[in-house]
Amino acid sequence: MSIQNLSRAIAENTSSDAFALTFTVQQWDTVAGYLQPIDTAVGDVLIEQNTPDRSVFFVESGAISVHRVSSKEQMRLAVLTPGSVVGEGAFFSRQPHAANVVVTGAGRVWRLTAIRFAEMSNRQPNMALEIAMALGAVIAKRMAHRSKRVAVT
Repeated sequence: MSIQNLSRAIAENTSSDAFALTFTVQQWDTVAGYLQPIDTAVGDVLIEQNTPDRSVFFVESGAISVHRVSSKEQMRLAVLTPGSVVGEGAFFSRQPHAANVVVTGAGRVWRLTAIRFAEMSNRQPNMALEIAMALGAVIAKRMAHRSKRVAVT
């Protein structure tokens, strides 16, 4: 399965909280070995609020909704489209996820688990550092915008 569509989606994402990662084709091919491609259908749950999984999902195609559920209501925090990333908050904090993430438009995401990231850190430390810095930048961008602050998952 080719990762080049994900690479293109990331390069073309112009949103204010874009995941800015510029790798060569060869670097993307190397990264692909650490990621799990997942074809998604409407209604698929990628992340459940209050679960401890530290996976990060990179959106190649489709759309996903980020929403928080409280005892009183469900509040939509964000709709993410191709080139976006989700799960970055729990990835760094090791805390349970702050929101639910559900597929609203069928497509494909690529999953990076904490274990696979640790393997990448050992084998490809420069690439792992670039990914970590790009994920950190997404958090910083989302925290800088009051409306997106709550969307750090």
